[in-house]
Amino acid sequence: MARPVSRAAVVAAATLALAVPGCDSGDDEESRATREVTTTRVKVVEGIGDGGGFEPAEIYERLSPGVVTVISIFEGGTSILEDGGEGGQGSGFVLDDHGYVVTNAHVVLAESDLGNESPERADEVFVEFSDGNRVPAEIVGDDPNVDVALLKVDPDGLRLTPLALGDSDTITVGEPVAAIGSPFGEQQSLTVGVISAVDRNIQSLTRFQIGNAIQTDAPINPGNSGGPLLDAKGRVLGINAQIRSRSGGGEGVGFAIPADAVRRSVRELRHRGRVDYGYLGVQTLTLWPQLAERLDLDVATGALIQEVEPGSPAEEADIEAGDDEIAFQGHPDITIGGDVIVAVGGRRLTRREDLADVISAMSAGEKVSLDLLRDGRRRSVEVTLGRRPAGSTE
Repeated sequence: MARPVSRAAVVAAATLALAVPGCDSGDDEESRATREVTTTRVKVVEGIGDGGGFEPAEIYERLSPGVVTVISIFEGGTSILEDGGEGGQGSGFVLDDHGYVVTNAHVVLAESDLGNESPERADEVFVEFSDGNRVPAEIVGDDPNVDVALLKVDPDGLRLTPLALGDSDTITVGEPVAAIGSPFGEQQSLTVGVISAVDRNIQSLTRFQIGNAIQTDAPINPGNSGGPLLDAKGRVLGINAQIRSRSGGGEGVGFAIPADAVRRSVRELRHRGRVDYGYLGVQTLTLWPQLAERLDLDVATGALIQEVEPGSPAEEADIEAGDDEIAFQGHPDITIGGDVIVAVGGRRLTRREDLADVISAMSAGEKVSLDLLRDGRRRSVEVTLGRRPAGSTE
């Protein structure tokens, strides 16, 4: 079960807890320098890790000013920092010189409303910087599907250090990473570790899986939510969001929302205030070689249709689930005899790039061609994706 890790009161026996590109000057002569643009009071940081090493002290010294504490106050509450207050606290980081800040959606949404169609937002949000400045922030938009929220502060008079989003596709297991945030309210805390795994599926606030999540053993605790997971060059690989824990604390299994998903979410929140994810309307089982052999399929990977949602784009496109069930290798109820989707828009499905990952990268209203296997024969259908409803599947 997914639980926020940014609240003041943390359940000790939690099982799974929810824990824009920066500026690029392009100036080779200053590639290892930190420059200040005095007119906007923006500090552009470049050159970290150019020597090929991992230097946590340098990462912290130069980038921690871009990491902020986010304080949310809900109806009838005071500050999270006061006894009896009804609020939430997490972390975030600066995106650019316009005052945009990214954090987790669950930091600014009421915990009791998580999973609802329109969860309640905090009445007030404040952003506190490392130099002690605490300013009010506007919630530009929230994206429960990937647990991202975009905030905006007035940059006037502030000293801003933007952090740059990296590329999720370049992440390798074993590479060192640093996390900066405010665990348990202890601001500007640094932890280090490595990438433990990639391509994890974790729960979103809509009960929809977030694909391609990053697993790390860098200690992540309540209050780290929304803070950056940084590589050796100081690029944001993801937003720290969840921990898997029996005690409620970081036990070496933390998860971050990948930078590519954050980049898309931020772009659309900034321009439209919302993100409309594509919706096909099927429940599927990802094939593995032994199951494909058991079903006498001539493909080793793909998405075996288990159920088609009524009224969905998949139903309109005549995509079919089977009528029979088998038990196989620990799966007690596998629906067989239906379609197998093997490619989307010519892009072959794999265990790493499964149907949910591919569809979630698309937008509502987008037309896409699906390659299907039905009764041993291949066919293609064109589908116009719908808008993903709360709590839906692919």
